[in-house]
Amino acid sequence: MSGGGAPDLSVAAAGARVAIVASSWHTEVMDGLIGGAQRALADAGVTDVTLVRAPGSFELPIICQAYARQGFDAVIALGVIIRGGTPHFEYVSAAATDGLNRVALDTGVPIGFGLLTCDDDAQALDRAGLPDSHENKGREAVEAALTTRNLLRALA
Repeated sequence: MSGGGAPDLSVAAAGARVAIVASSWHTEVMDGLIGGAQRALADAGVTDVTLVRAPGSFELPIICQAYARQGFDAVIALGVIIRGGTPHFEYVSAAATDGLNRVALDTGVPIGFGLLTCDDDAQALDRAGLPDSHENKGREAVEAALTTRNLLRALA
C-alpha cells in the first residue's frame, strides 16, 4: 500500500484564498476527494474557498491556471484517471500532471496535486478519503499546497 510514511503536514493558513478544481468523472471517488479537501481547509482555518468542477482531468491545468492568475493563494487539483485498455490513460495522466506542474512553476502559486492515476476503481476508492479508504489524497493535496504556500510566504 502506498501512503506508508506520509508526513503530517497539518498547517495553519487562516486568511488564505483557495480554489478547489475537481474533475466531474468517477462521482463517488471525487465526492471523497472533495470532502477530504474541504475538511483539511477547514482544519487549517481557511474560509475563503471556491469549488469548481472541470469536465475531466485533462482540463484541470487550464482551469487551475485561470484561478492561479486570479490571485488565489493555492489551487487544489482533484481528479481520477483509471487505466483502461488503450493508451488514453498514459496520455491524459502525463498531460494533466505536466500541465499542473507548469501552472505552478509559471504562476508561482502552489497547486495541490490530488490527481489519482489508478489501475482500477478499487485503488481509487482506497485513496479517496471515504470511510473505508486507507488514504485521503484530497486532504494530502491541501496540506501540501498550504505548506508550500506558507514556505513561499516565509521566503518573500
